[in-house]
Amino acid sequence: MSDERILEGKQWLEKLLHLMGVEAKVKTEPSPMSGKRTNEPWLVIEESQLTPEQRETLLGSKGESLDAMQYLMNTLINLGVHPDEQAAFTVELNGYRLKRQAELLSWTQSLVEQVRLSQTEVEMRDLSAAERRQVHSFLEKTQDVATESRGQEPDRRLVIRPR
Repeated sequence: MSDERILEGKQWLEKLLHLMGVEAKVKTEPSPMSGKRTNEPWLVIEESQLTPEQRETLLGSKGESLDAMQYLMNTLINLGVHPDEQAAFTVELNGYRLKRQAELLSWTQSLVEQVRLSQTEVEMRDLSAAERRQVHSFLEKTQDVATESRGQEPDRRLVIRPR
C-alpha cells in the first residue's frame, strides 16, 4: 500500500476522532499479525491523552465501537477505488486487537482439536465479521479441517468442520 493511502487513512481516522470530541493522535504501524496480510497497516490510536471513559467509549462492548470505526473507515476510503488499490486498515487501541487475536487463536486451536477427535463440526458464535475473517485466515492452509460462515447477521456464525 502506498504511503499516500496510509496517510489518507491516518488523517481520516484523526478527523473522525475529532468529530467525536476526542483529541487523539494516530500513528501508523505495520501489521504485527503473521500471514498473508502483513503489508496492511495498523492505525493505532495513541491513548496517552485519553481519559478512561474515552478509552471505554472508543472500544465499546467487546470491541464493537472499534470494529464499527474500522468498518466505516475501510468502506468509505475504498469507495470508487479499484479493488487492486483498496486499503485494508486495522484500527487498534490499547492492545485490544492483539489480545483478542491471541484469544481467538487459542479458542480456534482447541476447537480444531475437538473437530479432529470427534470428526463432527463445531460452531463459533458471537464473532464479528472481522473476527470470522481472522479465523478463516488462521485455518485456510489446514489440510484436515475447513471453515465456513452460516446464517444471517446478527446470528451469523463460523463453522469448523472436518474436510
